[in-house]
Amino acid sequence: MKITAIIPARYASTRFPGKALADIMGKPMVQHVYERTARAGLVSEVIVATDDERVAEAVRGFGGRVEMTSAAHETGTDRLAEVAARIDADIVVNVQGDEPLIEPAMIDEAIAPLAADASIRMGTLKSRIKSLHDFLSPNVVKVVTDREGYALYFSRSPLPNFRDKWNDLKDEAFVTGRLLCHKHVGLYVYRRDFLLGFARMTPTPLELAEKLEQLRVLENGFRIRVVETSFESIGVDTPNDLDKVIEKLSSH
Repeated sequence: MKITAIIPARYASTRFPGKALADIMGKPMVQHVYERTARAGLVSEVIVATDDERVAEAVRGFGGRVEMTSAAHETGTDRLAEVAARIDADIVVNVQGDEPLIEPAMIDEAIAPLAADASIRMGTLKSRIKSLHDFLSPNVVKVVTDREGYALYFSRSPLPNFRDKWNDLKDEAFVTGRLLCHKHVGLYVYRRDFLLGFARMTPTPLELAEKLEQLRVLENGFRIRVVETSFESIGVDTPNDLDKVIEKLSSH
């Protein structure tokens, strides 16, 4: 079984232009993501997908594989699908290009269900919510699952909403102590054919309302396997986030 990890990496980030090439202890951020992804035991190969020659040149510079894509893509999934259509792979992993601290074990955790069960088309990760801020923040996506570990819904709103405990939602201990409170970790695993079909699906009402692509899968009647991880990562959206990453790496 061939499992290919693809890292979509844009240069023209709105909040942090050029972040894919931001220097982190002597290496561009995309190199940190690439090297950590390559250490995942279940990954056969790693590819960076970009529409910018500056990113491509940097990847070639450290010996990585890069595929150029259209600059017209509106989402990372579209960029991923363009590359997936060209390659020979059974399973495709979407690793975010702004996660320089991603743990290789997280990638393996997300892949494992699809590697073991041919009926699973798509998978992702969740982790326990550890702060009231995250539970209430629309920038932190929440997820609830069924008893078999499949997603029921993803939302930017508090999820679940404890109807009879509304006042308790202002209590940090109440929220962080709930076994039901999880945030979505944006790492996706797809069977290649399903990814190509997903990219062709028309955006759906809930997807457009929440601005969450994965809802398109649920609204079309497909299931997403969600694995809980204990690992934490830091996404880099701003220069301040970059400082946090450098601080964490420096302390190890």
